[in-house]
Amino acid sequence: MNSAVSISVPQVDREASRRMAPVRAWLWLLAGLVLVMILVGGATRLTDSGLSITEWKPVTGALLPMSEEAWQREFDLYRQIPQYELVNKGMTLAEFKSIYLWEWGHRQLGRFIGLAFFLPLAFFAWRGQVRGRLLLTIAAIGAMGGLQATVGWIMVASGLKPGMTAVAPVKLMLHMLIACGILGALVWVATGLGRFAPEHAPARLRRTASLLIGLTVLQIALGAIVAGLDAGLSYNTWPLMDGRLVPAVGTLFPITPWAENFVESIALVQFNHRLGAYVLLALALWHAVDALRSMPGSATARRATLLAALVVAQALVGITTLLLVVPLWAALLHQGLAVLLLGACVHHRRRMPELAPLAVPARA
Repeated sequence: MNSAVSISVPQVDREASRRMAPVRAWLWLLAGLVLVMILVGGATRLTDSGLSITEWKPVTGALLPMSEEAWQREFDLYRQIPQYELVNKGMTLAEFKSIYLWEWGHRQLGRFIGLAFFLPLAFFAWRGQVRGRLLLTIAAIGAMGGLQATVGWIMVASGLKPGMTAVAPVKLMLHMLIACGILGALVWVATGLGRFAPEHAPARLRRTASLLIGLTVLQIALGAIVAGLDAGLSYNTWPLMDGRLVPAVGTLFPITPWAENFVESIALVQFNHRLGAYVLLALALWHAVDALRSMPGSATARRATLLAALVVAQALVGITTLLLVVPLWAALLHQGLAVLLLGACVHHRRRMPELAPLAVPARA
């Protein structure tokens, strides 16, 4: 007599999970530090502090100027760049110190994250807790951190060129995307090291969860272009923009050649960011409803609902930021929620196994 039995993916070994708990906690800590780094970077940009340090000194740059003469030297270097001449001419030394400290803090936090990454990694590798494929994966994340620092300086250098008063928006976007890639990779690996009961979601839920990650990254990229152009300081109405739901073609595409409008037209950049928000919101709500219907009461459904709530909150904060003409607190909250949303999307997708339970005949 035959009957059907269900064979599911085996549970994660409890002892292995216990051994990996310190590694998992370390990766989550790094993800938190990257989030803080992104917020400090946002504050640095919003306070126009990013060009205050005109040299890249990875080692000696860790020290603050130790005398008034040293401060004056830094100030003299700053007074040679276009931002000072075109925007901040007449700034006092005390005012310069204020913006200098933002950029110095941003770079110092980057150095701290580097130490917080490599020293524990060496320890865990020595203990044998991180080895093989996991070691290579984490090392690749570290390499992304090195790339991030290099792109960061290339971005700053773009703002030191003649006629420039800020960094190039495309380079700012690339800098932001690499940071988000690092955070997403840390969350993916840390989640994968956890012990949780597998829930076998339908393939369509896995697809929409993956699409949510992609759309969130795209929306962050569009937001970085908006930030780089200070596009949030214009068209500060909602839902209308320039008095219309869809601005006139001449408003959206004033630049020749046509393709440059996507990174240089303030109107088009902001409009694209609005459209991206609508699409992301619609997908998040659809995903939550689908999860609640197909997997009621499951952890997958609860996470999908939380994601939808985060997208709604992010949309409301974005609208508030626009209507208030980008105050510092609202802009940082908007940026922070975007990064939290990305981390939540990655965590959600990682918790959804690819394999469904198998039903096979069992012999009597």
